[in-house]
Amino acid sequence: MGLPLGRVLPLCDLAVGQRLRLVRIDGGPRLQRRLLALGLSLDGELELVQRRPGGVVLARGANRVALGEGVAHKLYAEVVD
Repeated sequence: MGLPLGRVLPLCDLAVGQRLRLVRIDGGPRLQRRLLALGLSLDGELELVQRRPGGVVLARGANRVALGEGVAHKLYAEVVD
């Protein structure tokens, strides 16, 4: 069962396999720079490919990025598919 399209939630609340668009970062410039260095930016489309104890794994094309639970709570996304 998927979530309604356009609903904004923290990454830690999304289900595996959902496609999403990053819409908000509740963090300072340091976190934003770190995410940009990892290839994650606002309005970027991603897929949640794995939930693991203490975090999530996101995919953007062939690239995978693992984020800890603290960061996953600070990133908000809307479901796009």
